[in-house]
Amino acid sequence: MRALAKLEQVLPSRLRRRVAALQRHTVSLAAPAVRVDANALAVIAVACRDAQRLRFGYRGKDGAGSRRHVEPFGLAHTGWRWYLVAWDVDRADWRTFRVDRFEGEPALGGRFPRREAPAEDLVAYVSEQLAVAPYEHRAELVVHAPHEEVAARVSRTSVSITPIDERTTRVVMGAASVVELGMWVGVLGFEFTLVGSPELAQHLRVLGERFTRAVG
Repeated sequence: MRALAKLEQVLPSRLRRRVAALQRHTVSLAAPAVRVDANALAVIAVACRDAQRLRFGYRGKDGAGSRRHVEPFGLAHTGWRWYLVAWDVDRADWRTFRVDRFEGEPALGGRFPRREAPAEDLVAYVSEQLAVAPYEHRAELVVHAPHEEVAARVSRTSVSITPIDERTTRVVMGAASVVELGMWVGVLGFEFTLVGSPELAQHLRVLGERFTRAVG
């Protein structure tokens, strides 16, 4: 982001406004590494700032292309990629888009009334989407341990960890199966409360009964 600040100092006023918008409407999970079109980022940031709809081509993870019509909310960047959080008008739901999968420059549209944010903490929201979106199964836990201790214990990338208070932590994780989820929950090493996920709850009950029988 320091590079954006330097660039802003030498640009004409019209372009400085775009760079300023990009800085104001971006949150960071880490330093970006994947190159994306700078002008596309600037257009997206302006759309976030001015509450203007966007239309763009998008390539999904399966390689299939589609046209998207969205109401943008904000930009975030991780250690690898830029993401746009936006309300997908056609699908009537919040979506997280990888900016490097945009095809062509996005086009600005008309203004829209801002919706309530999908989450208070955009960084945590994007982190959670990245952690669980690729997986068929997910688990949410309230872990009875401080955030720092939980973060030090977890090494998987498909886990979102956010503090609730000084003594409890929210953990959301994804996995390919309930069995795999149960394994990761089991090795977490802290007391926890499972939120929802009746299928996982039943699996943990079966495991608990099996372990109890094993020790007699």
